[in-house]
Amino acid sequence: MNPVLLISVIAAYFILLVVVSRITGRNADSYSFFLGNRQSPWYLVAFGMIGASLSGVTFISIPGEVGASNFSYMQIVLGYLAGYFVIANVLLPLYYRLNLTSIYVYLQKRFGMVSYRTGAFFFLISRIIGSAFRLYLVAMVLDKFVFSQWHVPFWLTVAITIIFIWVYSFRAGIKTIVWTDTLQTLFMLLAVIISIWFIAGQLDLSFKGLFETIKNSRYSEVFVWEWRPRNNFFKHFISGAFISIVMTGLDQDMMQKNLSCRNLNEAKKNVYWMSTSLIFVNILFLSLGALLYIYAHSKGLIIENFQNTDAACKIGLYDKLLGLYNCSPTDQLFPYLSLTHLPVMAALVFTLGLVAAAYSSADSALTALTTSFCVDFLGFKENDTRIKQRYLVHIGFSVVLFLVIIIFRAINNDSVINSVFTLAGYTYGPLLGFFAFGLYTRKKVYDKWVPLVAVLSPVICYIVSVNSKSWFNGYVFGFELLILNGLLTFTGMLLLRRRTRQKQEIFS
Repeated sequence: MNPVLLISVIAAYFILLVVVSRITGRNADSYSFFLGNRQSPWYLVAFGMIGASLSGVTFISIPGEVGASNFSYMQIVLGYLAGYFVIANVLLPLYYRLNLTSIYVYLQKRFGMVSYRTGAFFFLISRIIGSAFRLYLVAMVLDKFVFSQWHVPFWLTVAITIIFIWVYSFRAGIKTIVWTDTLQTLFMLLAVIISIWFIAGQLDLSFKGLFETIKNSRYSEVFVWEWRPRNNFFKHFISGAFISIVMTGLDQDMMQKNLSCRNLNEAKKNVYWMSTSLIFVNILFLSLGALLYIYAHSKGLIIENFQNTDAACKIGLYDKLLGLYNCSPTDQLFPYLSLTHLPVMAALVFTLGLVAAAYSSADSALTALTTSFCVDFLGFKENDTRIKQRYLVHIGFSVVLFLVIIIFRAINNDSVINSVFTLAGYTYGPLLGFFAFGLYTRKKVYDKWVPLVAVLSPVICYIVSVNSKSWFNGYVFGFELLILNGLLTFTGMLLLRRRTRQKQEIFS
């Protein structure tokens, strides 16, 4: 593949994003940056959140994992619907009633300043490591197939991409992100659809033949009722529900877009339509995966047998939560076939889709990090006039992302990197415990001891995970760690409760 052509496509794409940012960033202030003036059209937010919920890792992981777990990932997607229902009917009404800019302000109102800062800090750590990890993996793909042919150093590749993200997001923040995420989701979905079309052409399949080929293949199996595997229906369904609650409903990055809608009803519409759309989007990804394997077999390419039900843990769910990404070579299938065996246009489409998927999550994460730090730690208000200080925070987090990615590169040890990302994923458990305790009890706690609970819960979960095989007769923890983490935090909060008769009217 000609690297000049690929770089030209990527450059044109970023120029388009910058143009969009210039248009949407006119007369922008802090209110625009944090909440988009609460004027974001709900349908644009819903469409853009599809791309934001799928990182560049899931873009290549979900199709590849079809060889290991067939269509069983759809069980998780069905669970998402239950989780998004909770978000729309429990969390969103709370956030709008309290008129929040940062969702972690709820913890201050409910428990106190220490709890508030603890929740915000855990979000910052999770997002910094998670976003850096995903950008690192995408940068590795681009470095291997594009920039290394020009002998461009890896650090320069990373620096340029982060600079581009900063350039189109620093001025108007979420006001711009709503529009750029919409554009990036469009490119990502077009990449999947066009890739399917190219493979269908290579296999000489009509639309009907395409559907029948996928349906009749062994890859189309969705439901797994055997209770032992990790991709058992009930395990995946429950995991999908909890992951959507935690990774969307309790995450400033994702909720900031919802809070930019005009009112609660429009925010609810956004959640309902986005969650429904995810069903069809994931069917597209899984169909592409089935076709990739069918194509590889038809061309006599050697594809290992990944028919291992435990491998289902390595798809999008664990990309976002537990970081078991580099466990499987299936992730190499989509980029390998697109960049080496399919027509040149397919390679261009894949690269554009990968970049769109990666940066639709990275740009919103950078904006959310800036918002959380400014509001939660510097005390910014919606109409704060400290624009230069906000710019410095935005630059600061850009530098932090760059440094973390370079550290990942320097470590150059997948097991170590995955362990770091795994620990970052565990930090969402305390947030689940905090919010559950606040919403479903009227207890007050000794605020100053909350950080101890927040630290001990994920540490205990990590110890349990590492030793589960020997302690529990070969049992390997999967998504259950998130629930265990939340329960431990909830229990810790119970131990910290204060006996008081004071009513908490807002939260009853």
